[in-house]
Amino acid sequence: MDREDNLRRLAAQKEAWDIAVIGGGASGLGVALDALSRGLKVVLFEESDFAKGTSSRSTKLVHGGVRYLAQGDVFLVWEALRERGRLLKNAPHLTKVQAFIIPIYSWRAKIRYYLGLKIYDWMSGSLSLGSSHFISKEETIQKISNIKKEGLLGGIVYYDGEFDDARLALNIAQTCDSLGGCVLNYYKITGLIKNKEGEIIGLKGKDQVNQQTFLTKAKMVVNATGIFVDKIIKLDQMEMKARIRPSQGIHLVLDPSFLGGKDAILIPKTKDGRVLFIVPWQGKLIVGTTDTIRKKARLEPEALSREIDFILHSAGMYLERTPTRRDVLSVFAGMRPLAAPQEPNAKSKEISRHHKIWVSSSKLVTLTGGKWTTFRKMGEDTVDYFKKITGTSPGESTSSKIKIWGYTHRQLPGHLGGYGIKATSIQKLIKDSPELGEKLHPQYPFTFAEVIWAIREEMAIKLEDILSRRIRLLILDAKAALEAAPKVAEVMAAEIGLEDSWVKEELEDFNKIAKKYFIKVKKYDPN
Repeated sequence: MDREDNLRRLAAQKEAWDIAVIGGGASGLGVALDALSRGLKVVLFEESDFAKGTSSRSTKLVHGGVRYLAQGDVFLVWEALRERGRLLKNAPHLTKVQAFIIPIYSWRAKIRYYLGLKIYDWMSGSLSLGSSHFISKEETIQKISNIKKEGLLGGIVYYDGEFDDARLALNIAQTCDSLGGCVLNYYKITGLIKNKEGEIIGLKGKDQVNQQTFLTKAKMVVNATGIFVDKIIKLDQMEMKARIRPSQGIHLVLDPSFLGGKDAILIPKTKDGRVLFIVPWQGKLIVGTTDTIRKKARLEPEALSREIDFILHSAGMYLERTPTRRDVLSVFAGMRPLAAPQEPNAKSKEISRHHKIWVSSSKLVTLTGGKWTTFRKMGEDTVDYFKKITGTSPGESTSSKIKIWGYTHRQLPGHLGGYGIKATSIQKLIKDSPELGEKLHPQYPFTFAEVIWAIREEMAIKLEDILSRRIRLLILDAKAALEAAPKVAEVMAAEIGLEDSWVKEELEDFNKIAKKYFIKVKKYDPN
């Protein structure tokens, strides 16, 4: 992707785009991908970086949602299981099958969860990832050496998908770019353009890199800004009631020794009725999540102390060696754009994860809710409104068959495999300039060739873009990310052609963000 080239395309475009998408997270990218699969002309604007918010802070699972099945939301699970299978086929370089174990401590639990997971298997149909089955106590301990052994009867194994959320979002943006879409990050929508009848016919926007302003015509405008959909709605109708209720979820990152195996754990019921995942991911463990209603949507939310304690306590109930605050390498928080319920006192875990689409009287189309796994179907359902908005049929969707940028079944071993077929290009950078083979941090495999690649090919603008989403170091180890930041900033400045003052400002900004990924150790904590 070439950002400057896309800006030139935006400036040169005289005719109206078929669809203008506001939002570069999972929802907006799903809309853009589906619209392009139908031959429509698409422009997408993201105010910060692709997947900067919720879409890069997930549990890293491509799944049907076992807990939604327990809640009786059969249709959501059925839909998600099919999208899970499609995504694993279309992006094998970023997804994989992950085995999960539910530890069993009672015969009643064994029967209940075994039957439930067999239904989960059956609903997967031909897209099943493997058959669930019971394993003995000895097998469970062999697979997860740190599992709490007292009272353990065995475990139930089932299979779901795992992925790199931020890189998938980036690769979808690159797919859209390759299909002729115009995608831009760091581009803020400042207003909506309406005709005499009060219908939306375009957008006012500002490129936040060079401060240039644009007027963009579009036949259909989609508001897919996640937790910030109400901000765009208020640009349309100031008095409109809130459409979403932000729910915060946090995750802790631990050393893999806290499981002692390659299989993940699903804790099916915590003390407040939630489920908890402990998932191996990129050499670490992702543990979460919480579901805490917040009054205000934030781009950089911060984990609450009680959320941290809840996860540590819940995980510790199933592990022999229990994790403490001192063991946490990083903590990250994200906010889910749950559709606001009719009942004022509804609990967040009870609010449906189904996506919802609204069309205002001015024909602003707003998409909210949903989950990462169903991003493509969310996009398809939204683009289906094109005929209602414009009177013209958008044609048949073919997005379920599109291979995501980087697609290959022969990916390289190690972390470069996440670049798919483009991994060889990074290897070539190192071959041509051996100094780019230097690691960002001695404890991690990431190299400066990936920094250069992110700038040249992946629209990375800021230091955080590199260390949080192009390379997942901030998510994996906040301390290591801070240690790597100065040299990465210097390499970025040299590549882009910026002054030392830029390096100083970037480091200051990054340090402020990185602080939120650290956990404070309580004074009374004996560990």
